[in-house]
Amino acid sequence: MKKDVKLSDINTQREQTSFYKAELENRYHIVAESLSLKKVIQDAVKAARSKSTILITGESGTGKELIARLIHRLSPRKEQPFVVVNCAALPETLLETEMFGHEKGAFTGAAYRKPGLFETAHTGTIFLDEIGDMSPAMQVKILRVLQEGTFNRIGNSAPITVDVRVISATNSDLKEEVRKKKFRDDLFYRLNVIHLSIPPLRERKEDIPPLVDFCISRFKEEMGLTELNISAETMNLILGYHWPGNVRELENAIERAVVMGNAREIAPQDLCIRYQESKQDEIEIGMTLQQAIDSFKKDFIRQTLRLTNGNRKKAAQILDIQRTYLSRLIKEYGLEI
Repeated sequence: MKKDVKLSDINTQREQTSFYKAELENRYHIVAESLSLKKVIQDAVKAARSKSTILITGESGTGKELIARLIHRLSPRKEQPFVVVNCAALPETLLETEMFGHEKGAFTGAAYRKPGLFETAHTGTIFLDEIGDMSPAMQVKILRVLQEGTFNRIGNSAPITVDVRVISATNSDLKEEVRKKKFRDDLFYRLNVIHLSIPPLRERKEDIPPLVDFCISRFKEEMGLTELNISAETMNLILGYHWPGNVRELENAIERAVVMGNAREIAPQDLCIRYQESKQDEIEIGMTLQQAIDSFKKDFIRQTLRLTNGNRKKAAQILDIQRTYLSRLIKEYGLEI
């Protein structure tokens, strides 16, 4: 039985540091079964050894910050600060103050000197999230930091030198933004020394069952629901859903299901999702009816086999067919898993 640990029970600074690290690693744990995500992680591990700037791209909710934190945690700077800046969350004037700081009296309301986040991140890593939403004026200032390692606090002409590793992320197509003259090409090339692209969840469905298990385990522990599990019908619904919000949407759906369910088994109605209607748009128009039926059967059997980790007996039970018939279909459709 796991013993609950409270911070008040931890005496030494070293023990407190270890406690915080363990909590952070659990919070920012990456679940990866798909080859595509494992490749991203392998590249991130290689990139962590260097000081090179890294651009992480992917749809919203795919886990770009998780990869950035992994890189920092594996880097020589791991004991130094990891600072997160959401470039889309603040207007330009506030973003500049947050990043570079200001002197007392630099503007109305500046009652004291405030260090910026680049100073806070000195010798560590700064993560610039949603950098594609940054204004042209801020792009120039960020470019200077990357090129020269210096910037100015607002209200002070003396340059400040910092040693910061920059990781940026965006769900925008920066190449297209450069083409449209909305993003500086010189800044893009500075940021894009190493490029990591995270595929959306719908393209790596092998990750879904272990992600669901991880989320359920975490919420079970938080809420003390030792008997909670998930039905096969619910898992099939999850596997069939498009997940436009990716991992973040999946986590939120599981949390909602755990909180609002019966504390024993997660049922389909607990998820508040329905089968992706646009799935119909993925059917190739021009197929015969039999070809469409075969396409659906092939995809459905593949997902069920992934759910059971290739266990044909369990898959046959879920599909309510004979195991020998399932084996014949697997051979017919070339679904060896």
